[in-house]
Amino acid sequence: MTRITACETGALADGEALKIDTPDRQIALFNIDGTFYATDDRCTHGNASMSEGYVEDDGTVECPLHAARFCLKTGAALCQPATEALRTYPVIISDGMVYIDLEAQA
Repeated sequence: MTRITACETGALADGEALKIDTPDRQIALFNIDGTFYATDDRCTHGNASMSEGYVEDDGTVECPLHAARFCLKTGAALCQPATEALRTYPVIISDGMVYIDLEAQA
């Protein structure tokens, strides 16, 4: 398992997102009501940062450029113009820290 440290649990407010740079990819981390979700940061439809998207209370994020919506739990594309899902990653909470497993898919 390749686990990276994302942040402290209190560092990301409810409804907020954080972009995390790793050597080979960018990850978007979201906090929805204290549950953390991690996806690839790039929209599957275009070159937009999902961490800069509009996070909704229903656990979805809207691309800031083309209004495509994605489910944060599954990564599923919920509307056009996106048709391909975002890759999701398991999030581990331990001792007040948020970790992301980059090898597994959630």
